[in-house]
Amino acid sequence: MENSKGRKRVVLLGATGSIGESALKVACDIPERMEIVGLAAKSNAQKLAEAANEVRPESVCLVDETRIDVLRRALDYQPRIFSGEVGLLEIACLTNADMVLVAIVGTAGLRPALAAIEAGKDLAVASKEILVMAGEIVMREARENSVHVLPVDSEHNAIFQCLEGKRRTSNIQHPTSNPFGAERSAFDVSDVRRIILTASGGPFRETPRKDFDSITAEQALKHPTWNMGPKITIDSATLFNKGLEMIEAHWLFGVEMDRVEVVIHPQSIVHSMVEFADGSTLAQLSYSNMRFPIQYAVTWPDRVPNTLPPLDFSKLSKLEFFTPRYDDFPAMNLARRAGETGGTLPAVMNAANEIAVAAFLNRQVRFPDIWRIVEEVMNRHAPVAHPDLDAILQADQWARNEAQGCVKSRNR
Repeated sequence: MENSKGRKRVVLLGATGSIGESALKVACDIPERMEIVGLAAKSNAQKLAEAANEVRPESVCLVDETRIDVLRRALDYQPRIFSGEVGLLEIACLTNADMVLVAIVGTAGLRPALAAIEAGKDLAVASKEILVMAGEIVMREARENSVHVLPVDSEHNAIFQCLEGKRRTSNIQHPTSNPFGAERSAFDVSDVRRIILTASGGPFRETPRKDFDSITAEQALKHPTWNMGPKITIDSATLFNKGLEMIEAHWLFGVEMDRVEVVIHPQSIVHSMVEFADGSTLAQLSYSNMRFPIQYAVTWPDRVPNTLPPLDFSKLSKLEFFTPRYDDFPAMNLARRAGETGGTLPAVMNAANEIAVAAFLNRQVRFPDIWRIVEEVMNRHAPVAHPDLDAILQADQWARNEAQGCVKSRNR
């Protein structure tokens, strides 16, 4: 567990992405509470070296083995260097780490996440795909290994904070024992009426449906609120991002899919809400900065001062909320179907979406084709209930092949 000084020792997977950059800023902001002991990246050797030179972890990992020499030359000290997919699993299991923060885009974070859990490390999850693909397995493994699964997504971190007063009675004497671990959920959600995820609505919140065919990748990459990588930015434009979050909330908090809803909130100040049986609603508010949820995931159950700006309510002119345009943005309906069906269908939806998004960014398909391809692949799939990891990965690969076929058929 944490060292005697209360500092959390963290391995950061996905160090060169937007979440990784924010996590590094958190570490520099609260060095007395967060120490980076491992950094991993896929292929950006130069950027990984720059990050390592700044925070000087004892271990680094570059998945792309062809770039290892570039990494070595750019480092100004001599950490232990891991490489390849095997290296990613190894750095996720560092003996002196307390927590592994998974900020790897897509499905690549699943195996290292499970390896970290098996090694007894707490997991901070920024990669939605981990719980979308294998929520049943991840949460079961976390329970069996008595480790915490802490949300880094701003929405789920907000829900986590809103539910904190609802820990089960059995946990009250040991508040650090179990947010998500030895039980399916450490919260009593019996009197939770709705979990309400907020969504900015993306760049096309007010765009008429008739104009969707002419949307370009450049337009879709201009998110009105957040600065993110291309995949998650397109997911925010299609609202698949919110669909993935619905399934993630289902597993994290142990609530049925029909109690998870979405509301459009363009200002991105209210990060999510929980409505209780008596009609009361708790919400978590802060400025749009991923350093807030990252810090809380790392320092939980403590709240620690930092250099981030608090909300100035005198400058908040309005907070607006709208019902999503479900028919125009069908991603959420597809996600609800996948989450309710369960088994391998969420993995299939996720994989098909990854392929469709890549095809859109490569100008191979139009914007609405992303939804159409995902639905087409989902319709062809025969879901496997309670799958093991191999079955999930097989379904993932099957869906990718099917989606590639759908992309090709649209280019004939």
